[in-house]
Amino acid sequence: MQNGSVDQVWDILNQVPDPEIPVISIVELGVVRDVKFINDCCIISITPTYSGCPAIKTFEDDIKTSLIKNKITNFKINKVYAPAWTTDWMNKETKEKLKNYGISPPSNQVVCPQCNSKNTNMISEFGATACKSMHKCLDCLEPFEHFKCI
Repeated sequence: MQNGSVDQVWDILNQVPDPEIPVISIVELGVVRDVKFINDCCIISITPTYSGCPAIKTFEDDIKTSLIKNKITNFKINKVYAPAWTTDWMNKETKEKLKNYGISPPSNQVVCPQCNSKNTNMISEFGATACKSMHKCLDCLEPFEHFKCI
């Protein structure tokens, strides 16, 4: 096996921030699906958050940079589209990080990340990215993004 192990690669990838939400890693987001070694080659499988996700190239570039920096040079990145990515792959800790960052985490009920009010109004179906919508809290009057359930 080349330099590195499956656990080491997972640890490295867990340090790669999501390019659009830097408080969570691409592992926490659920983009990294699998890591394995085959014939001394590290095979990393990733799934875009949706088929037209503009961040997929950045995911790949950041993974390459991180692996090379950690002396893992024999690797391949595979894009896997099935099953499709879902917000269900985010755990409670990741959703809490989103909330603390000011983004309402994916849920059937939109909750203001500032004051926890459910008294909110959608401003726009799309926020800074297609996976988020813009809302306004009708109690504290703060605007915020909500990560859509996908």
